[in-house]
Amino acid sequence: MSGPPTPLAVDAFVNVGMGSMEKPDWLVRVAEDYFKRADAIFQDVSVSELVDLMDREGVAKAILSTRAEEPDPKVLAFSNAHPDRFALSLSVDPRRGMPALRALQSLVRSEPVALARAFPFMTGLAPNDRVYYPLYAKCVDLGLPISINTGIPGPPAPGAVQHPIHLDDVCLYFPELVLVMAHGADPWWDVAIRLMLKYRNLYLMTSAYAPRYFPESLLHYMNTRGKQKILFASDHPVLSMERCVREARALDLREGVLEDFLAGNAQRVLLAPMEGRRG
Repeated sequence: MSGPPTPLAVDAFVNVGMGSMEKPDWLVRVAEDYFKRADAIFQDVSVSELVDLMDREGVAKAILSTRAEEPDPKVLAFSNAHPDRFALSLSVDPRRGMPALRALQSLVRSEPVALARAFPFMTGLAPNDRVYYPLYAKCVDLGLPISINTGIPGPPAPGAVQHPIHLDDVCLYFPELVLVMAHGADPWWDVAIRLMLKYRNLYLMTSAYAPRYFPESLLHYMNTRGKQKILFASDHPVLSMERCVREARALDLREGVLEDFLAGNAQRVLLAPMEGRRG
């Protein structure tokens, strides 16, 4: 007899076009020194190759990263070719002010955009700095979730700006903002979990963190009060989609938790609002 059907997944953090992109020194160092797989990371992938990979691993939809200003046409080609399989996330540098916000709004109105992204380690500014506040207000107006990197970053860059406690102010002042901590929260998992208990619209995605290394505190939270708070993501090809999906399916989770983690939470938090905006 065959077992129960394998639950499908939504991968909320996927990169394409890394082979031809400009490679800052910090990214090369992360690929070589931290992940030790630069050859696998810095490769371009075609639309058909990525769709084939997703089909093999049971990934129904992937959210692809690009910039709000000067988005990569190669990334847009994926969602144009297969809007049923791909959505977009748009990285925004809040220091760019109104040009960045206008670019974000324009693409949200014309493309299948599921969320915005901001990277504190790249700006050197914690996410409760006032420079981010116009971006948060714009996301609220657009009904657009935003992900903020948390945890000590792999690149040789300041880590304190990515402590989850900085989001306490953000969630307090922007209660309508749907905010997703990205790249886990290592080593501050307990702070991140406590904040998610406190704030209804705060979530966490597990991008760039292999499921086999999830801390016990996170697994306990997923199995109890956090069933609908944690979103699956790989950061493929930095961490491969294959590895993350397979390790996720091997986790010791209670009935129904895996389905929410792999796909249900991303569908509810990221994709359903996008589909509503697009009518």
